[in-house]
Amino acid sequence: MSILDMLAIPEQIEAEGGYVIATYYLETAARSEIIQKVSAIAVEQTTGTWIPVPEETPEVRERHVAKVVGVYEVPGHEFEVPSSCDTRQFVFQLAFPAVNFGPQIPMLLSTVIGNISMSGKLKLLDLKFPKEFLDGFKGPKFGVPGVRRLLGVESRPLLNNMIKPCTGYPPEVGAKLFAQAVRGGVDIVKDDELIADPPFCPMVDRVKLYMEAARQIYEETGHKVLYTVNVTDRADKVRDNAHRAIDAGVNALMINYLTVGISAMQGLAEDPDINVPILAHLDFAGTMYESPISGMSSHLVLGKLARLAGADVVVYPSPYGKFPFLKERYLQIGHHLLSKWQHLQPVFPMPGGGVMPNVVPAIINDFGNDCILGAGGAIHGHPMGPVAGGKAMRQAIDAVINGVSLKAAAEQYPELKAAVDAWGLMDEDEKSLFEIKQ
Repeated sequence: MSILDMLAIPEQIEAEGGYVIATYYLETAARSEIIQKVSAIAVEQTTGTWIPVPEETPEVRERHVAKVVGVYEVPGHEFEVPSSCDTRQFVFQLAFPAVNFGPQIPMLLSTVIGNISMSGKLKLLDLKFPKEFLDGFKGPKFGVPGVRRLLGVESRPLLNNMIKPCTGYPPEVGAKLFAQAVRGGVDIVKDDELIADPPFCPMVDRVKLYMEAARQIYEETGHKVLYTVNVTDRADKVRDNAHRAIDAGVNALMINYLTVGISAMQGLAEDPDINVPILAHLDFAGTMYESPISGMSSHLVLGKLARLAGADVVVYPSPYGKFPFLKERYLQIGHHLLSKWQHLQPVFPMPGGGVMPNVVPAIINDFGNDCILGAGGAIHGHPMGPVAGGKAMRQAIDAVINGVSLKAAAEQYPELKAAVDAWGLMDEDEKSLFEIKQ
């Protein structure tokens, strides 16, 4: 098979179907033969190795080798490479036959960004899936509409609290913090990613105490809450943890899906006996997306793949908080979680990491009402205590959806005023940066 035989017309690939199209960034030496290099990658990740082998027949290659869909240089040199140019930058696309790996994520990733992840300055930018591939995934059991239905909240943005401190407390202390947050109006309480089933705060004990507090508050006030308990563990123990937590009364789950493995979360989502929402936590994601020249894009790690694997809520960085994150990336992730995508339910984006009342207008402006505000320290570190912290966040949400400025709302509500006095409001420069509509 010649290099020309490996080239494919994009429209032909689309018409044939059955291919996952991967888009990459590649930086290479100025005098490299780029078509030859890209073709070698296509073979390396499908049928070939460094030397021809007898059973790699033309028939095998025709059915299983990846096709080169396009190679695009940035900037596009048309005549010659300037002598001052040491490196060149390309975007290229390969079409991988989906039959090579089938509808599962581990072998998909092994194929599209496996060994080549160690081959230098190469980053997986995007994946486009054919319908028949997506049909093999059930996706989220609940998604946005299901989570809203469980909580009885039809349209407003939801409020989540991460219990703080992150770890180190017994179940009784956690239950007190849980109840305070819920009495403040929180809709979802999640474990911090740093606590799962430690001996000083066993998971089942935690679930029983927290859910009893939730029951009491519901009977008093009619306010419903989901508790997403962290079931992260060895891959072979995650499902057992989930079943133990559900048997103890929990009504939602959380998993650090990137340290356990994306398919461990998919196993939870597709288990018919696990009929509660799943919150996917972002930790470890930076090891995959932070480099501009290796790994894979954040919207794949935190968007497409998380939704494909069945997350109902995905926590990821807010550009307005404590983690450095481009607003364009944050919006792109939200787009991939919320937009129509074949049969897969839309998923709640949950920006977190330093979320407090003063950023509520920006996040709601970005996503509308289908978002979850993830606040930890802003609730448990509120000057008037956690109950007031929850109220301040809810007051900020209500102000935004009713078209009232935070400054005006703070004059009406002491809890919000205390938060504004402690942490301030966005100044005019920040407002233009965050594109808040007044």
